[in-house]
Amino acid sequence: MSATLRSVDHQDETVILREIQTALTGLRFGAVEITVHNGQVVQIERKEKFRLQAPSNKTS
Repeated sequence: MSATLRSVDHQDETVILREIQTALTGLRFGAVEITVHNGQVVQIERKEKFRLQAPSNKTS
């Protein structure tokens, strides 16, 4: 999931923080990357990892 802020002129800090919070919501394993250009947040990117495990061979 990636979210790019539409307007970087006169950025509203509340909107930016809300977008970062949205990117973090429900994230268990991964990263949120915030890209800044000329002192302005221009992109927020969410990278999520899903780890698959082989079924265990435990016998009771």
